[in-house]
Amino acid sequence: MTKVISSASMSLDGFIAGPSESGFEYLFAWHRNGDVNVPSADPRWSFQVTETSADHIREQLATFGALVVGRRLFDVTRGWGGNHPCGVPIFVVTHRAPVDWPHPDAPFTFVTDGLESAVRQAKAVAGERHVGVAAGDMARQALDAGLLDELQIDLVPVLLGSGTRLLGDLAHAPVTLSGPTVAESIGVTHLRYQVNR
Repeated sequence: MTKVISSASMSLDGFIAGPSESGFEYLFAWHRNGDVNVPSADPRWSFQVTETSADHIREQLATFGALVVGRRLFDVTRGWGGNHPCGVPIFVVTHRAPVDWPHPDAPFTFVTDGLESAVRQAKAVAGERHVGVAAGDMARQALDAGLLDELQIDLVPVLLGSGTRLLGDLAHAPVTLSGPTVAESIGVTHLRYQVNR
């Protein structure tokens, strides 16, 4: 069954980015701290991780069939140059599609009628695979709308102090979770929680 999952590297104090889009060298240091090479769908990116983290990444690459992201993440990453490391269709929730997108043939769809529409379209494309929803405001909106089934958190031993939180302010708190399943690695602990309905 297709799940809607939000996955993110997060600091111990709850941030997925530091102030002014900083701190990524800490949040993603675990992508380069091991001796197991895991290639992504884009030859520009690969992971050099521990065996535990390699299993985690391989599973994500194998099970995600589409991703939903917000316009802010799309802009910060410059649309991953037209090719996301997961190699799956990307649905960008935005008020206005960019007019100067230099990769018109890339598998990106600009969705201007909201998150629920983007998730619905992503599920249709993903088939039996899962749909990933970017952390931050997209994950908060998905949780508030009852669309999110699972949270995958790569907990990193760093304190960023402030920045962008994993979920932001929920409209319908408290939300209870079951789990976690835990996989301990070097420089990161992989946590998986199911959202209770």
